[in-house]
Amino acid sequence: MLPDTGQLALKLARQIEGSGPISVAEYMRAANEEYYNRADPLGIDGDFITAPEISQMFGELTGLWLADIWMRANRPQLCHYVELGPGRGTLAADALRSVEQFGFAPDVHFVETSEALRAKQLASVPRANIVRTCEELPTDGPLLIVANEFFDALPIKQLTATHAGWRELLVARGQAGKFITVPGIHNMDHIVPASVRGAPIGSIYETAPETSGILYELTSRILKQGGVLLIIDYGYTEPGLGSTLQALHGHAFADPFENPGKNDLTAHVNFVEMANLADMRELRVSGPVGQGVWLTALGIDQRAAHIAASSPDRSEEIEAARDRLAADDQMGQLFKVLAISSPDWPVPEGFGT
Repeated sequence: MLPDTGQLALKLARQIEGSGPISVAEYMRAANEEYYNRADPLGIDGDFITAPEISQMFGELTGLWLADIWMRANRPQLCHYVELGPGRGTLAADALRSVEQFGFAPDVHFVETSEALRAKQLASVPRANIVRTCEELPTDGPLLIVANEFFDALPIKQLTATHAGWRELLVARGQAGKFITVPGIHNMDHIVPASVRGAPIGSIYETAPETSGILYELTSRILKQGGVLLIIDYGYTEPGLGSTLQALHGHAFADPFENPGKNDLTAHVNFVEMANLADMRELRVSGPVGQGVWLTALGIDQRAAHIAASSPDRSEEIEAARDRLAADDQMGQLFKVLAISSPDWPVPEGFGT
């Protein structure tokens, strides 16, 4: 196999040759920064399609969920809608259209680093204020934060069990010029939970320190300002072992270590760690539940029937979209929903008793 010849691949190759192997997290961060600033990755002509792009129902029901908790929190006058990594702004446009029916018109803030997507976001939601980091979000008033398929793109560390103990996996260059992973030399046993330290040689444990840092910032804001954080992503609810790092290109899986910057790199979200962090800070944790459970509780079946009745020529398309979002064999079980809210706010809907 020929070595990668893209600009980022050559840059990373020179860095590795000059300074030694880099962490999987550093590789993933560099690859995704290049990828998301290169072009719009969404849609049929891109590499993947997110739930808001499948149907307006997803954003509308998210908006109804936000409006409901805002009303039960006694309609705070100063309130901020925040979305992390808002894609084209489709979810926000649909959600904000829904909340306006209830007299709710929050200030809008997007956390986005991609220059390629900012223009499309402003076209969808012209009043949005776009910032690059969560630290730049307003400090006055409750925050209603939505993170749909945001955390899966953040860098992860991978640790592997060796005969000498746990070591961090690093990205190096193989004989054919291809990027490969190799164990580092430093002992990392202290990072791995005691419950998995005795795992077989070759086992992989993943951790996401950048995710934890962002969650710490957002939970600090919710504790101080009030509000809720809604996380929707694909991931797992039981601690486990194994690599979840994957790449998508043209709606098909690709090798994560080929063509960095040209593929979308993601990893499954650890909802256990997220919930534990929020619980330790004495915030209310609701879920996680499957996306299908949450959407069904919010009324996706009724909403689909209503749209189909208004547009009978689109009934099959609408039913297919409903199934893709909520069916167990599609996104309904793979994607999970978790809400982290201020203990002073109402219990969020959609998560059962």
